[in-house]
Order: sequence, then C-alpha cells, then structure tokens
Amino acid sequence: MKKTLLRLAFGVALGLSSTVALSAEKVNIGAPSWTGAQAIAALLQAVVVERIGGEANLVPGNNATIFQGMHQGKGDIDVHPDVWLPNQQSFTKKYVDGAGTVQLGTHSYEGNQGFCVPEAFGKENSITDIADLGRPDVAAKMDSDGNGKGEMWIGAPGWASANVNEVKVRDYGLLPFIEPIRAEESVKTARIKDAIAKNEGYAFYCYKPHAVWYMFDVAMLTEPKFDATKYKMIQPSDSPDWYADSKVATKDALKNVQIAWSKSLKARSPAIAEFFERFSLTADDVSSFAYEVSGKGRKASEVASEWISKNPDRVDAWLGL
Repeated sequence: MKKTLLRLAFGVALGLSSTVALSAEKVNIGAPSWTGAQAIAALLQAVVVERIGGEANLVPGNNATIFQGMHQGKGDIDVHPDVWLPNQQSFTKKYVDGAGTVQLGTHSYEGNQGFCVPEAFGKENSITDIADLGRPDVAAKMDSDGNGKGEMWIGAPGWASANVNEVKVRDYGLLPFIEPIRAEESVKTARIKDAIAKNEGYAFYCYKPHAVWYMFDVAMLTEPKFDATKYKMIQPSDSPDWYADSKVATKDALKNVQIAWSKSLKARSPAIAEFFERFSLTADDVSSFAYEVSGKGRKASEVASEWISKNPDRVDAWLGL
C-alpha cells in the first residue's frame, strides 16, 4: 500500500512538473547585426527573464532569416527587434500582409537615414551635400587603396538599406568616383575612428538613432528632398533584376521603426506576446542604449538590466501592471 501511494505521489509530482515546463514562457529573439537592433534585442531578453520569469535566447541572423523563422512559427526565431519601414517592406508585404503569419508592432520610433562624413573632414573640404562626394578632389582624399575611387560604406551584407544605397550611389552619379563597400558595422566604426585620428577622408551610410552620434563628431550630408516619383526600390527578394529595375535619386523618407513577432507566439507564450504588443521606445532611448554598448564597450545584458531598474514605470506599463 505504501509503495502504491509513493508511486501515485511521484506520478502527481511528475505531472505537475511537466505542466510547469509546458506552460513556461519562452522566446527566441532575432539579433541582426546593427547596434540598435542588438541593443533592443538585449532589452527584450532582459524583460522576459527578469520581469516575466521566462526564458529568452538571442539568435543571430539577417532580415531574411529572421522573417522566415517568424513565418514558420516553430519557435526557432520568434521576434525581430528592429523592423525599419519601408526598408524591409518586401518582408512585411510577404509575411504580414500576405501570409498573415507575422504581427507588426503598433508602437514605433522615427528613423532618419543618410550619408555622413567626419565633421572636420567635411568642414576642411566644404562637403555638405551628397553631390560633393563626386568631386575629384574629395574622392581622391577618400581613396585609401589607390584604385582611383574613394570608398564609402553603404551598409552590412543582408541589409535592405545597403541595397538602396547601392542604387543611390549609381543614380546620384557617384559611381565614377565612389566605390560602394559592404562590410559589418564594426568595420565601419573602426574606419571612422581611424579616419578621424589620421585626418583622412571617409564617407559612410549613417542613421538616427545610433551610437555614432555620441561616439564621434560626424555630419549628415544633404540630399535631394524625398520625392516618391524618383524613389522606386525593388529588393532582391522581389526580383533578380532588382538593381537594373530600381531607381533612387532622392533622400529616403523618414522611417517608422518597430518590432515584429510570430503570430504563433500568442498560443505558445501569451504573456510575452502581450508584452510585445505594449512595447515601445523612443529614438533617444535606442541611441543612448547603443552608445553604452558599442561606444563604451559595456555588455548589452548589463545595460539592459540597468535600464530596467531605472525605468520601472515604463516596464510596468509594457507588462500591463
């Protein structure tokens, strides 16, 4: 009789532990390569772990990989922390509007994209507009490898914005003078630091919010005012002839930036899905957070925990408290 009761007790305990495990909140957060996205991803992770008591993992990936993971809904990747629209519109059209498998956040912050040069380099050479990069004297000062063209970083591999910038370099008439370079953002940051230290010429794709505005004295160049009739961008995911068929000869419109997550998450981890629905940040939040990480070299997890402790009311609002 005693053995039977023990077996029953063990069975009940096992059943209860299984129920707890099955009901645990869990999320895999996509972590793109740019600093702002990684900062937001770390903040989402910290809130899930520290305030919801769930499990959250960061999964590196580019836009295509993250959106595909959210679409599949199997939990491999559940959320994209930093969706820039209309830059990533080809993905939202496919998975949000089309397949209906991805949910786009309703709270956004404003993003501004352009091209920058170190402030001192711009002043010394009267560089204020994107067209100035096509002056032979300027291009020569930006030519670090001696191939006759000045280098300009246009973004990292896999970035939709890098595709836009590649078309812009062509349609602004800069290709005879400027070589568009794709590389990871860390390469760009190191190159800015080196160029300023050596008083060399350099130009790069820049955007707000970003840590770069806290790290260096840089200036954004003017471009032709946004004109929808001169902005036809087709992404590689939409056509293999995207480069030939695109035409972009104007500044980008201001962006709306928000998170997106797999609709399947609501059934698997409802508390986390509800948190995502309320989540919101400002551009200043993202810039300062990114600066602490990339500018000061602090751990993103440490900065996220510190931010949560300093902003309890905002976090409570995200959690519906």
